[in-house]
Amino acid sequence: MPECPLPTDAHLAILSVLWRIGPATVRDVHQALPDEDRRGYTTTLKLMQIMAERGLVRRDESQRSHVYTAQADEAEMQSALLDDLADKAFSGSAAKLVMRALARRPASREELDSIRRMLDEIDGEGEA
Repeated sequence: MPECPLPTDAHLAILSVLWRIGPATVRDVHQALPDEDRRGYTTTLKLMQIMAERGLVRRDESQRSHVYTAQADEAEMQSALLDDLADKAFSGSAAKLVMRALARRPASREELDSIRRMLDEIDGEGEA
């Protein structure tokens, strides 16, 4: 789990941009946000300042335009969010979480093959 707190939906939209484009200024992030997540520039600025205070992003103040970097990488944050969701909504059961996810959004053939391979690997580890 990352050392920083879990992000809100607005914070997650900003983190997604930082994971995609790398270190960036507020202006860069603001322009890269999808339309449905873009608010006013000052709102993006305030959100990113709050994120820096909470430890979700690091802020490099060595230049005139501050550059922000995600504190946790995407995989770490996804794991933390999944752990939190499994604990809160599925009594800690990974199986219930996966079954509900697949029932709501069926996986493609390629995704199912990948899931089967992962399950085979996990099953093989248990036999060793």
